[in-house]
Amino acid sequence: MAAPPLIALARAGHDARTKQTVADLVEEVHHSRSDLRIERAFLEGSRPSFATAVDKLVRAHHEEIVVVPLHLTDSEPLQAQVGAAVAEAEAKHEHLRIRVSRPLGLEPCFLEVLDVRLRSALREARVRELDALVLAAEGSTDPLANQAVARLARVWGTHHRLPVTAAFSSAAPPATGEAVRAFRAEGRRHIAVASLFLAPGPMADRAAELALEAGAITVAEPLGAHAEVARAVLARYAVGAVELVPV
Repeated sequence: MAAPPLIALARAGHDARTKQTVADLVEEVHHSRSDLRIERAFLEGSRPSFATAVDKLVRAHHEEIVVVPLHLTDSEPLQAQVGAAVAEAEAKHEHLRIRVSRPLGLEPCFLEVLDVRLRSALREARVRELDALVLAAEGSTDPLANQAVARLARVWGTHHRLPVTAAFSSAAPPATGEAVRAFRAEGRRHIAVASLFLAPGPMADRAAELALEAGAITVAEPLGAHAEVARAVLARYAVGAVELVPV
């Protein structure tokens, strides 16, 4: 029996860089699973929409689909948004079964990707000394989602033996600029910022802008279509595909 197709579902794709990153990530996933049918889709009115991706797979005679939300943080509003889209698709296609996996989440292996992006930024800025780090993320109205980012920041700081503060581009304090200024008030001058975003976009841009204005020496690029991110997508897919198998 053929493996169910995968829909990689991102929150929004209004920014061309976001769309390109998701397309590149899908291509990276396909390199590992060339047998797998993969479609990309976006929420919040971006194209291709989730409904369009589902319709395309139904026309190709697929009756089961695994959806992997490409969200780094989980929250009730996002869960509701994805759930509503899935319910609408299943109501439209009577015999279709859709399994939604856990979101991409904050995997420990993503710290390796952050290090890769940060080393690249430090080389470009010709920086050899660091005395503090800021981990910039989107931020959520769900405090548990923000706490997950803060926990990852602490793990990252322990690894590098540097003080690290989690900062958010929306919904929760501190903003990246505040985090950088707080470190500078302690006398720290070599502060770098890592971008815990999947792709470039307005929120990542704003986080970088505020950090640099406050005196950060460099801001790294988001995670992007790294092989570790692709492996995490496939891990989420594998669990969802197993759950579709009748017991």
